[in-house]
Amino acid sequence: MTSAESTHLVFRARHRQQAMDWSLVLLSQGIESVVAQSESGWTLLVEPQDHARALAALRQYQLENRGWHWRQKMSWPQVTFHWGAVAWCLLLALFHWLNHVSGSHLKSVGVMEGSAVASGAWWRLFTATMLHFDLAHLMANVAIGFPVFGLAMGRYGPACALLAAYLAGVGGNVAGLFFHAHLGTGLGASGMVMGGLGLLTMQSLSLQLNNPMSWRYITGGIFGGVMLFTLLGLDPASDVVAHLGGFGCGLILGAAMTLIPQKKLLGPAANAVCGALLAALVALTWMLALLHVPPPR
Repeated sequence: MTSAESTHLVFRARHRQQAMDWSLVLLSQGIESVVAQSESGWTLLVEPQDHARALAALRQYQLENRGWHWRQKMSWPQVTFHWGAVAWCLLLALFHWLNHVSGSHLKSVGVMEGSAVASGAWWRLFTATMLHFDLAHLMANVAIGFPVFGLAMGRYGPACALLAAYLAGVGGNVAGLFFHAHLGTGLGASGMVMGGLGLLTMQSLSLQLNNPMSWRYITGGIFGGVMLFTLLGLDPASDVVAHLGGFGCGLILGAAMTLIPQKKLLGPAANAVCGALLAALVALTWMLALLHVPPPR
């Protein structure tokens, strides 16, 4: 033991960066420390009378920074991103892969075909949101959907937001069914992505519950969401009707969800119910699709 260690109590760190981080933590609590390197590695030296406080501060720091936090504060206030959006994007990729290895069997039984839906195959309105024409179509929806879903899940709760966006995507397919001049086909998660954008567009409505003078922020938030939809959802080469239907349903669901206290939406009970309902809808509709295989043409 060196002379420095004999007059100080020592915290041993795994590396220099950890010792520096610990030193900053202790400094924020008014505890002086010295970072030193010895034969056994990097150490943090504190006075004996500060040992108990230093130990408590470092334990609290480790508790607050343990593991990966799914919900993370963004660099600007009142915005939270939920990394659970990765799971939904991976699920879309899984369906695309399964459709590829099955020789497009999933697409044949799950595509939103107007004549089939009119004949009673209502589940195609749901299954079509999980399918894509090709890899480029999938990647386009994932690239836009990942940030949209992540922000919506951070605001409304992971399962609550996904269920609302999923239903909005179904609403977009319903709009396409009723407003297209012909009963065509359609598939893709773009209506669901536009639904997520609709949810984000209406999140500023919650401000009126706290501040009656926040109409400027509400108007700005809605205007920004509409402009984003104009840029992303009105491509003439895409299914504009389904996009508009998904976005409109997202606006309605988002407005309704802002009336619910955010603590309840983010709570485990609400997300457990919404998660179970979402999983049941996906499983039920695909089970029906696979059981009702269309006859060969």
